[in-house]
Amino acid sequence: MPPYVQRQNTLAFNKKTKRKKATSLLQQVLLAAVLPFLFLLTTGFQPVSPIDPIQLKAEPLPFTPKEFYLAEVLDERSTTKAVAFLITGNSKSTTPQGIDLQGGGLAAVKAYIAESLPRNPSLRPIQMRLKEYQVTETPGANGKIDGRVSISASFEVQREGQMLHLFEYKSGARYSRPAAQLGVVEPTLRKVLSESLRYLDLWVNQEAPYNEKLARNLKVTFSDYTRNTEEDTLFYDVNRPLQWSDFKGGSPRGGFAASIFPFISNDIHAVVKNGTIYVNIQIKTYMIKSLSRSRADARNAYGLNHEQRHFDLVKLVTEHYKQRIRKAKLTLADYDSMIKYQYLEELWELDALQKKYDTETNHGLNATAQTRWNQKIEEELASLGLRKPSL
Repeated sequence: MPPYVQRQNTLAFNKKTKRKKATSLLQQVLLAAVLPFLFLLTTGFQPVSPIDPIQLKAEPLPFTPKEFYLAEVLDERSTTKAVAFLITGNSKSTTPQGIDLQGGGLAAVKAYIAESLPRNPSLRPIQMRLKEYQVTETPGANGKIDGRVSISASFEVQREGQMLHLFEYKSGARYSRPAAQLGVVEPTLRKVLSESLRYLDLWVNQEAPYNEKLARNLKVTFSDYTRNTEEDTLFYDVNRPLQWSDFKGGSPRGGFAASIFPFISNDIHAVVKNGTIYVNIQIKTYMIKSLSRSRADARNAYGLNHEQRHFDLVKLVTEHYKQRIRKAKLTLADYDSMIKYQYLEELWELDALQKKYDTETNHGLNATAQTRWNQKIEEELASLGLRKPSL
């Protein structure tokens, strides 16, 4: 073969080889670009652009609490991994993407409240239990995205180391947005949260003067019922001593000259005014005429004095009851049961004191002991301002 022909063949071979290599390289580049697209078409998967966490922006709220401060927020949501479930592609997508608040849901809510709501620890501490705080999106009409924001919480007041339930709160909001615009999400989330705090402020302001759970003080007063308007009941009155005509039950049993049937009852009335619970204990010290007995032949001054001292002792026991309650550390949450317990103590003291009086005086037959008890009772009545002290 001539040399020039051989060179032409060699050049043609080299060009062909280069073209093959170039074609192979182009095919590899095209294949690398096309394969992911083919994968997306065959699987139906649509690319999702990652969205940054939502930054809940602090804002000055249009009110300042005067009756409470928000001491704590507890997270009791069933879903805590995300606050928002947003459709991030077009409106035909049905798979929302979970997006949380920046810093985490609970931390972001606490930060918003701390920066937006004034805090005065001298006021009532309120606790918020956040049960739901979420936005969920669905495809809407005309290519738009519909959003629904829900919030649910319960509020409690902390008092004397206990948490007292106040009320449940539930609300929400809706919006519609273009598929490519997410700007409405954060303001709507912020709005429903701020509205829950505004409602809390309105509720506490309205309830604080009258709601017992929000009371901060307790004042106890006593009153003695002395109106003798009932035919069979004689209420104790220092200005109205016993008379034999008060004993209407006939002759006593057991051979006694006389017997009186005295008793004590208490009525508790409580009302809340301006955050203070005012408790009035109305005490009724009385004797039942139809159950009190006397023998006709024993109706003398000495015997009547013995029965009067029984009645006086009942009055003294009620005064001891008042003293115990004044010294007791009554709590706002449990004052009623504490007062009722002291009433039981009052009845036990009354029974013991009456038995002691009759035992020592031998039902009035021991004149020396009777004189001693007369003096003791008179001195205590005088110390209470119920009798003039003897000279």
